[in-house]
Amino acid sequence: MTQISVRVDGASYADDVEPRTLLVHYLREQLGKVGTVVGCDTSNCGACTVHLDGESVKSCTVLAVQADGSEVTTIEGIAEGGELHPMQRAFHEKHGLQCGYCTPGMIMASIDLLKNNPNPSEAEIREGIEGNLCRCTGYVNIVRAVQQAAGEMSSTAGAQA
Repeated sequence: MTQISVRVDGASYADDVEPRTLLVHYLREQLGKVGTVVGCDTSNCGACTVHLDGESVKSCTVLAVQADGSEVTTIEGIAEGGELHPMQRAFHEKHGLQCGYCTPGMIMASIDLLKNNPNPSEAEIREGIEGNLCRCTGYVNIVRAVQQAAGEMSSTAGAQA
């Protein structure tokens, strides 16, 4: 067993983990962060996407010991003060989900996309989420949701500046 210390969704944790434990399994099984979904365990689908020190990663490709000393944000940690994150709200309003299995990872990847490109074109959105698979929607409403969130997030950022 190896001791790790991480901050997840703003709370600090110190736990013993097996060195081969994947971050996705640590989050789900030890911390109860079940919004981070296990999709394929091969990094193909992106359902397990979280933010590790502010960067989008597929948590099935990261060992929990690699996250030692880091900040992890999951889908459960992006809402503030009981209010949905603008990306969550946009996915709801634009019907950017059907079965919902890919949605947590898609939202996390989309937030990271907008952090790096606050006003992406449709093509840039599609390229930015290409590592996250959806088998239900055809991506049209997902792209619309990201566009809506981009507008809301950029106007909020402008108002705060």
